[in-house]
Parts: sequence; C-alpha cells; structure tokens
Amino acid sequence: MADLSASAMLGDGGAIARAMGDGFESRPQQLEMAGAIARALDARSTLLVEAGTGVGKSFAYLVPTIARIIEKQERVVIATNTIALQEQLLEKDIPVMRRVFAEATGQDDPFKAELVKGRGNYMSVRRLALASAKQQSLVPDAADRRSLHTIEDWAYSTKDGTLSTLPQLERPTVWDLVQSDASNCMGRKCKNYEVCFYQQARRRMQRADLLICNHAVFFSDLAMRAADRGFLPDYQHVILDEAHNIEDVAGDHFGLLLSEGRVRFLLSRLFSTRSRGAPKGFLATLRMAAGESGAHERCIARVVAAVRATDHFFEQVCDRALARDGSPGLAGTDAGTTRRLREPRMIENVLTEPFGALALALKQLRDTLTNDEDRHELNSYAERAAAIADEAEALCEQQLEGCVYWAEANRSRHRVRASLACCPIDVAPILEDQLFGQPFSVVLTSATLSLKGAGTETIDTQEGADSATGFGYMIGRLGCDGARAMALGSPFDYAQAVELFIEADLPEPASPEFNKAANDRMLQHVDATDGGAFVLFTSFASMYRAADALAQALETRGHPLWVQGRDGSRSAILDGFRTNERAVLFGTTSFWQGVDVRGRGLRNVVITKLPFDPPDRPVVEARMELIKERGGNPFMQESVPRAVMRFKQGFGRLIRSTTDHGRVVVLDKRIVTTRYGRLFLDVLPEGVRALVAR
Repeated sequence: MADLSASAMLGDGGAIARAMGDGFESRPQQLEMAGAIARALDARSTLLVEAGTGVGKSFAYLVPTIARIIEKQERVVIATNTIALQEQLLEKDIPVMRRVFAEATGQDDPFKAELVKGRGNYMSVRRLALASAKQQSLVPDAADRRSLHTIEDWAYSTKDGTLSTLPQLERPTVWDLVQSDASNCMGRKCKNYEVCFYQQARRRMQRADLLICNHAVFFSDLAMRAADRGFLPDYQHVILDEAHNIEDVAGDHFGLLLSEGRVRFLLSRLFSTRSRGAPKGFLATLRMAAGESGAHERCIARVVAAVRATDHFFEQVCDRALARDGSPGLAGTDAGTTRRLREPRMIENVLTEPFGALALALKQLRDTLTNDEDRHELNSYAERAAAIADEAEALCEQQLEGCVYWAEANRSRHRVRASLACCPIDVAPILEDQLFGQPFSVVLTSATLSLKGAGTETIDTQEGADSATGFGYMIGRLGCDGARAMALGSPFDYAQAVELFIEADLPEPASPEFNKAANDRMLQHVDATDGGAFVLFTSFASMYRAADALAQALETRGHPLWVQGRDGSRSAILDGFRTNERAVLFGTTSFWQGVDVRGRGLRNVVITKLPFDPPDRPVVEARMELIKERGGNPFMQESVPRAVMRFKQGFGRLIRSTTDHGRVVVLDKRIVTTRYGRLFLDVLPEGVRALVAR
C-alpha cells in the first residue's frame, strides 16, 4: 500500500514536491493542517482551522481527503463561498492531485471529482423545445425572442448545458422557460432522459468520490435533508472552505423570502394582456387544448384575481418598509430599506387565498389535458403558486419560531420592488442538530475564524472554545461546542511587507467634518502609492458621496476610478482595476473579502470606517436583543466581534503572495481611542506595526 500520509505527500522531497519541482515549497503550517484534518476525518469529528494567507490550505485539505477516498472508499464534499475558489480547485489544484495520486498509487484514475451546481443552472432539452414551439405566446416581445434564439443557438454546441457557459442574454428571465425544474420533470418518461444535462450531471455526481459545490448548494441540500428531500448523495466528510460566511448563508437557507419580482414573474408567465396583440403566457397556448370544460377560463380569472391581490399585498409591504405609516424603525442597507415586523399580521395576508385558488384551478385544468408535456408544465406552475400561498401565510402569521421578520423595499431599474422575509435569529441550534450532530466529519477553514491575530506559531486547543485562542465567538455562533480548533500563522513576513497608517487626528466618524477630512487624507495616500488602491466603505451611501467628491481629483491625477454598483458587475470592476496599475477601486461589503489581486496591482488598502453592522438592521437588532435577554453585552458579544472579523478580512486583501507589499490605511480613529479598538489591532498578523497620526 502506497504511503499517502501528509508528510509523504506534502513534505520536503514528497510526492507533490517531486511532481511540481520549483513550483512547490513545503510549509510546516500546511503539513500541520493536513495532519490535523486527517485525524479529524478518522475520528469523524469537527475541526476549525484558521490558516493565515500563504499556508496553502487547499492542498492541506485535498491531500488527506483524497487519501481517505482512496483508502476507505468514502465520499467527501468540499463547499466554497466563491466561484474563484471553485475554479482554482477544479482547474489548478485537483489536476495536480490527480497526477500525484495516480503516480503514488499506480492507478490511472485514483478518484473522481465533480462540480455540483443547483438544478436551475441546467437547461432542460424538453422545455427548450416546448418554449421554441410556443414562443409566439410564451415570449411576448422581440427582446424575449432574441434571448430565446440565443439559447437555441447555444444549445447546439453546449457540452454541459449550464448557465455559466451561456452567452449574456438580453432578457435573463427567459432562462426560466428552459431551466430544469423538479416540479415539471418527467423523469424516465421523458424522451430526452438519457441526454438530459441535469440527469447526466446527477449520474456523474453519484459516481464521484469528491464533490465540489458552493455554500448555497450545500446548505440548500442540508435544509432539504431535514425534510428527507436532499439531492446530494450520501457523504462521510465535509470541508467548508471560506467558512467565515456560513452563519449568514445558513440563515438564508433556513429562512423564507417572498419577493415581488418572483410573484409577478410567475403571473406574467401564466397569462398577460399587457403586451400588444393577443394575450401571452402559457395559459394562452392552451386555449384550444382546454376544450369546453370552463377550466381554462377559471384559470385566467384566478390569475387576474391574483394580480390584484399582488398589487395590494406588496403595496402594504412597501409602505411598511418605507414607514409611510410614520412609524420609526427603518434600517437603510446596501440591499435596500428594511423594517422589522415585530408582530404577526402587520401585513394583511391577501395572497394565500387567491394563490391557493389559482393552484387548484391549474391542477383542475391539468387534469383535462392529454399532452404530458403541457400537464407537467401546468403542474410546475401550480406548485409554484401553492408555494407562494404557503409562504405568504407563514410570513404574515410569523409561523416559523425563533425567526426575525422584516419588510424590504429596494430600487431596481427605477422601480421600487418589495419583499417579505425571515431568517433564524440564531442558527446555532439548527447547525448543531443538522450539521455538527450528524455522523460525518466537518472541517471548517478560513483565514478568518478567530478573534486573534495569526502569528508565526500554531495555536491548538482540544476544547476549541478556549477564549485565549479567540475561537469562542465563531464556535458559539455556529453551535459546534466541543470542536477542536487551531490557528496556523502565515509564512509571510508582514513586518517587511506592510505599513499600517492610523489617521487618529481625523474627526470622529460620526461628526459632520469627517467626510471631507477623510476624503482629503484618502487622496494623500492614493498619491503616495500612485494609485493601486482599494478603498473599502461600510455603506453604498458613503461610498457614492466620496466618489462624487473625489472623481474629478482622481481623474486629474490619472487614476481611473472604479465604483461598485456604478461601473458594472463585481467581476467587471475587478477586471478593469487589474488592467491599470494606477487605478482606484471603491467597494463595499463584497470587496472586504474573497478578492485576490496579487502583485503591484494592489498596494494600498484604505479602510474608511470600522465595519460595524447598522444596529437597526432587523437581523442584527434581533440577535442583540437575544443576547441581552440572556444577560449578555450585545455590543461586545455581537457588534464588535462581527466588525473585527470583517476588518480582519479587509486587511487581508493587501498581501496575497510572498512578493506583495504595500500599506493599509485606517481613517477611523476609534481603533486607538476606544477600549474596544484594541480588539481590532489584536487580529493583525504578527509583525505589523502601526504609524499613528495624532
């Protein structure tokens, strides 16, 4: 039997070093992480590993998991938060592992890895044919038809039928007509079953030993498993990379969201008379097939009634979110404007009855049809209408215990769209039961799991929650009491690579004078590095104010300015930033983490304010109230730790390789003028020294 241990694979002169040559350097932290993961897999236990930048954590978990697959024939799921990391695993790391393990074991194909995507990412061949045949009624205008034709052209050449390979659609909503959907899948009865892209992916998934997915897919499956409807095959081990995000992702998947866009989209796809000419929608295609039973006319009448109810319902939601009733309690967020709903029936439920009646009418019409494809399509619409009816009742009556409920309104293309939502206040009991309490091992890893800085030494605790290691907050939030936790320092020399500037002579962030003073100082630091700067904000409003104030000055200096939300998608902004070493990027929450710009392209990170959540955001407010009810200090136990974690992520944007260097600038004086400010400084890597302007 080949030696597949961490030391044999990752050590000096090991299998990976021999395969990669000068492209690989053995690191003690990586070896230690791999060994700890191997022991956790063997014991079917839970392990948290904070791995500083440069440790090489993907190799550190791939080696023991693949060894486990080969030696024990067990299945492993690796879930990440970002597409970039999935691409790194699939395109770079796993091919290296396949080559190395093939040589070590003498097997041509020692393991099978498969990327798992949500079902809605796959095109249904049958539904595409149906949409093409009925496009005169299903796609009401020229832009919709052009988008459908784009899909038709792409369908002839696509190898996997997934949305990620589809060219940009003029009307992205047309994808809904052709995507794979469980509620209208004909299964083995479908003539396209053998060539179905989704079914092919499922068969590959069943044969695979190593499944790669994103957090959303993993937690969607976890939530469905609670109702015995999971779609991932059974697995024995889970690796959750970028694990600092999982509390929020889990909360989303164990909650509910009823959006105006989703409801109106369903109704418009069923029946619409708004466009010129004849009525449009799926019901319009069935006029002849429905016969004389009256079921078709009843469905149309139910749609019309549901449209009226939808108008009234979401007008209420919007009024609540915007506090048009004059009551306090608003929270402005990057997503929109939210208002917490503290009691049931603050929104009158006018949706459940008409959508329940619509679902029933659609099923009655289905039963009059003879065409199987039409029957399955109608069944899908009926199930979606029934789901809206159920969710409206659950949200208006606040039936999900332990959840916080809120109304939200946000502007999209000059329209205000409303939604009603809820999520668990505390996901720990749910995860304790459905994730950490299950008979499989769980490894959580990230560069940000503890409230301590990553030094050059290893911190290891069997108890995990030992406050001295800083893991107590994360363990408590996730419900993995008793887990083992370890922090591995970075191999990078931060003392030489980073200058930290703290501008403590600026006004308090809450003062009226702060914005202008901060903008002036920000400009000085951009000048000092000749651009190459990320400027991180805590809200879109403050970012846009700064962009408006500084755009001219930056342009005069020859610094292209890229602003999140104004200059394209996140990836487009990053691509633009990378093309010019003198560029400046303004970003909010999503740019504090998961962004990797190596080399001279990024040499300056400006943190405008300590990244506290707005205290009146519904989820934050509810969590703080719960902590207070339990006798705790909400600010120190919730607000500060979350801000410290995000600050640690933001700081980590600067140094991504051994050759990177630059400065981090903090414009918020509270980091040195308050007692809690020391907690932010404590998470910085060993060797970082601050230059404080007073």
